Amino acid sequence: MSQADPFPVTGLPRAGLPSRALVVGDPFRAESISRQLANVREVAHRREYRSFVGEWNGTPVVVASHGVGAPGALCLFQELMDAGVATVIRLGTAGALLGGIGDGDLIIAESCVRDDGVTHQLVPESYPAASAPEVVLALAAAARHHGAPHHRGVVWTRAAFRPGIVDLKQAGYVTLGVLAIEMELSALLVLASTRGVRAGGGLVIDGANADDLVDGTGYDPHRSVVADGVARAVSVTLDALVALPEFD
Repeated sequence: MSQADPFPVTGLPRAGLPSRALVVGDPFRAESISRQLANVREVAHRREYRSFVGEWNGTPVVVASHGVGAPGALCLFQELMDAGVATVIRLGTAGALLGGIGDGDLIIAESCVRDDGVTHQLVPESYPAASAPEVVLALAAAARHHGAPHHRGVVWTRAAFRPGIVDLKQAGYVTLGVLAIEMELSALLVLASTRGVRAGGGLVIDGANADDLVDGTGYDPHRSVVADGVARAVSVTLDALVALPEFD
């Protein structure tokens, strides 16, 4: 297979990508963010994976979507890293678990509970899912610069969007101070650590209480307070991404 052949799942080129990537779940969000970049071009679009290359404040970046759920998201993360991307920040949404965290607030993940449904098949259960500390600090600095309400701490990555009859121990995680729940970040952090890649994540709260997901009646992510938080978070995460020094 030649370097001219794209990667089989995402369609990404095998060479020539910038070394920094911002990844999001929604391909429409990737497209929206790409419109804020300079010299932007679409480089791939297959299934839920849509990828753009452009510049943010003069620094080349990739913006790409990975869809919903960690197993599929890993396909994008793997192929980005295979193409030479060395720094990856995930921008996503999450449900709050603790009081005092408001809709639209930004969660900066220092680490994740690995309940993603896939990494237990890749590494031992005791292997951590931890953000690169310099990514955490860069995200916090950018959040302060933009006046974005933010919180740092542990995030729960869970495979099930809405729970069934199995007790998923949410009350225990709340007692332990886990801030929020989402679906993909721990997979990124585990893969990045095993590949020597720098990674982290910023998550916008789109529901003030994760219990709303149980019956679906109280969950509404399509509100202006969430849209405003995402808009702030786009600037925060892109600023953090390009502020980091080159990573080998």
